[in-house]
Amino acid sequence: MAEPRPGLALLFQRRFLAARPLRSLPWPELEQSLRTAPDSALLADILHKTILHPLCVKYPPSAKYRRCFLTELIKKLESTAAEPLDELYEALADVLKEGESTHCYKNYLLPTGDCVSLAESPALISGGTTGLLTWEAALHLAQWALQNPGLFRDRTVLELGSGIGFTGIAICKTCQPRTFIFSDCHPRVLRQLGENIQLNGLTPEPDSTCSIQTESQGQEVEGQNCQNPTVIVAELDWGSVTEKQLLGLRADVVIAADVVYDPEIILALIGMLQKLSTSRADRKAPEVFIASTIRNPDTYQLFQAELDKVGIRWQMIPAHSSCNFLYEVQPDVTLLQLFL
Repeated sequence: MAEPRPGLALLFQRRFLAARPLRSLPWPELEQSLRTAPDSALLADILHKTILHPLCVKYPPSAKYRRCFLTELIKKLESTAAEPLDELYEALADVLKEGESTHCYKNYLLPTGDCVSLAESPALISGGTTGLLTWEAALHLAQWALQNPGLFRDRTVLELGSGIGFTGIAICKTCQPRTFIFSDCHPRVLRQLGENIQLNGLTPEPDSTCSIQTESQGQEVEGQNCQNPTVIVAELDWGSVTEKQLLGLRADVVIAADVVYDPEIILALIGMLQKLSTSRADRKAPEVFIASTIRNPDTYQLFQAELDKVGIRWQMIPAHSSCNFLYEVQPDVTLLQLFL
């Protein structure tokens, strides 16, 4: 039974470090393995690849998440004839001493061996915004981008509604864009976004966390070296941004995730897409990709209908087959390509 163990421990590691829902962890496989060979060595391996992993020590998930994880792991141990594992109980005792923090971390292991670490708010809505955590559509869009790096390589990418930055940071680390422009409109989100960008070894341009003002500012966005992209953090209000300002950004690719969730926001988004389509001057219109979690089918159909109304063609991009970030199939997440 030694052969499947490394794979099982790594599966726990990938999902635990990203603080995926505990129910999505491979508990049935663990139970089966322990029934076949009651050995605490497997649990020790899982412990060292999760709770005691250097990433977890430096950037830990919430105390509640770690507490529930360890409690479940102990239950599995005690349901078998395996030898007691002192360090498992010691780890739980350490977590029980901790208080809950106002923020926690998630660590996403990339296929390249690199990782994206993010500080998030444990609350669904925090500080009046939903932008302080990573949503499923952002994971979906990032995974698709990593499977299509040529679309971003040596190009200027504008992300709308960047939130806390997962998609953009993953693209910067793996797809070699020339320039990546993160954007959002909520001050607290922009502040957390900037911190996460720096947490991952990227350096935003000095004083770049500001409103997009002029075309000349946008012209400075062109990067020098796609191995080390120029990173911009911009406050971007879809309703007030002008065609001239959008032209100044010189975006080759525009991406967004989980921005189609409210009828009013949809109209502002489409208005800005229209500005993008008419602000191209001599430049080719940017390629646009929008990932969405369909929570309300009526709202999503409204988005498609409004696109049709203003003459923006769209097509659905088929879901990718492998799951590096999603870990479980998400049938309600879709990706559209728009043609401006």
